[in-house]
Amino acid sequence: MVAPPTSPNEVAPLAAHEQRDETPVIGTRFLSKDTQLAHFLTAPNSDQLFADLAKLVAERGVVFFPSQEIHIDQMKQVMYRLGEHSGRPKESGLHKHPLTEDSSELGAEVSVISSEKGLGFAEYYKSTRSSSGWHTDITFEKVPSDYSMLKIHTLPGVGGDTLWASGYDAYDRLSPAFQKFLEGLTAVHNADFFNQYAKKIGIPIQQLRGNPANAGEDLTAVHPVIRTHPVTGFKTLFVNRSFTKSIVELSKDESDTLLEYLFRHIAENHILQVRYRWEKNDIALWDNRSTFHTATFDYESTRIGDRVVGIGEKPYFDAASKGRREALGLPSVHRVRA
Repeated sequence: MVAPPTSPNEVAPLAAHEQRDETPVIGTRFLSKDTQLAHFLTAPNSDQLFADLAKLVAERGVVFFPSQEIHIDQMKQVMYRLGEHSGRPKESGLHKHPLTEDSSELGAEVSVISSEKGLGFAEYYKSTRSSSGWHTDITFEKVPSDYSMLKIHTLPGVGGDTLWASGYDAYDRLSPAFQKFLEGLTAVHNADFFNQYAKKIGIPIQQLRGNPANAGEDLTAVHPVIRTHPVTGFKTLFVNRSFTKSIVELSKDESDTLLEYLFRHIAENHILQVRYRWEKNDIALWDNRSTFHTATFDYESTRIGDRVVGIGEKPYFDAASKGRREALGLPSVHRVRA
């Protein structure tokens, strides 16, 4: 339990809130319902709380908060504050999904993740392999996301879990020679299927999607295959099955083969992954610069949540940066073969 406050708005330092790591490489869960993100906004030590939280999410990939009493406007404020305390460029704000209309009841900066409508695309993913859904949010944007927040408020009786995988560990588990080959390569990310869907339902593609560079109907961007995380300085793998289409520097056959290997490296390596079983009004906060995620469409009833996505910086690769295990002085997962 969190120690009781001595003043109405006081919140204990983040490290004082009971928490546990869900796996060695990804996922931290706060255990008490008394840890309320909405209280962070008005606390006297608010700046320090958000600085520590931004660092924790950047290091652990995804952080879970049980039973949150927080409304949409407060969720947006939390996302702004996380960005402020992790070096978000001043021209970046909250993302407007290409398919979210300004007239949306919750506003264009909130995506409804629903098994019935909205951006869930549940019926499509129910008809394919569950591993086909692995992605990182909005990597098709010229300036993609830093953090995402999802609150699930309507749940099936069982099922509908979400899985995340660590991009840090995905990089660390590639052989050193393969790591060097990938560093400096760039990949095309594209979401033309959103344009097709927009035409089908008769809505325009949303403009000015959280950064001046994220405008127009060309939902295509080129990003480094290995990027450097601006908060931790760690190298991370930055391709995903949903949006990454090709490697610029390779032939089509080479690109297709390489990407398929990397996609399977993420989806089939459960040592990289954490699985979260939602309870009503739980919140997950994750870092899109260093994680991948996918929902599990194993239910027949309704599952609905609200998502807010922050826009960060243009991805870059710093050759002087290090992998997570090397930077932390942890043993390599590779053995030298004679």
